[in-house]
Amino acid sequence: MYIRKCDLSIFTSGDSKNTPIIFVHGFPYDHKMWDMQTISLSKKYYCVTYDIRGLGSSPVGDGQFTMESFVDDLENILLELNLNMPVLCGLSMGGYISLRAAERMEEKFSALVLCDTKSEADTNEAKLKRSEDLKKINTQGLESFINGSVPNTFTSDSIKSSRIYQEILNRSLQSIPLGVKGCLLAMAGRTDTTAYLSQIKIPTLVVCGEDDKLSSPALMKEMAKKINGSEYVLVPNAAHMSPVENPNFVNKVIIDFIQKNLKSRV
Repeated sequence: MYIRKCDLSIFTSGDSKNTPIIFVHGFPYDHKMWDMQTISLSKKYYCVTYDIRGLGSSPVGDGQFTMESFVDDLENILLELNLNMPVLCGLSMGGYISLRAAERMEEKFSALVLCDTKSEADTNEAKLKRSEDLKKINTQGLESFINGSVPNTFTSDSIKSSRIYQEILNRSLQSIPLGVKGCLLAMAGRTDTTAYLSQIKIPTLVVCGEDDKLSSPALMKEMAKKINGSEYVLVPNAAHMSPVENPNFVNKVIIDFIQKNLKSRV
């Protein structure tokens, strides 16, 4: 079901009486990257997805985004939809948002799922790369940036044979340049949440595609080690977009994790 609240495009599926899961998508994608998760998990859970401000069908506004403003949006969704202790699941930029949200208000969530993401803020080298990407959009157009960046998040097999890859690429090409640039700036300016990892008290699942080049398995395994009691899972036949490339595997991992850690609520 489509809902327009908090000046954002929000989508729900499943029975609102069930345990809620809120999914936060990656960059430069939209809520539909979670379709295979919501189709499967909505049978037992109340699934909520939304388009991050500036992407998908959510408004761009002035394009002046920060990671903190993205977390504000997430908090407003929790309040507007009256989500009681949802599981928070984020991928890549959605993971940055999720980590900062948990750091700021962990008591509002029952569990955390971190997919293909990292806790570290951008290094100087990464910030310079963001600047190059902004320049590319300004001088060569959004299409040049999207065609250069999206393939890096998928395996070569997916690029060659996956219909879903082409659909995601085409949707990304429809993005508004100002929104994409605003997200680049927000990521470049985000805070480092690494010190918070050892303080996380809620159950946490860390998921990483075995061929992820952007947040490598080695990096994510080290992140998982810093989270007390966390579970780390390597996803076969997947790169940075593991829930898209191997959805059946990821869905089972998420379901098993929730059933094991939130038995009293499912």
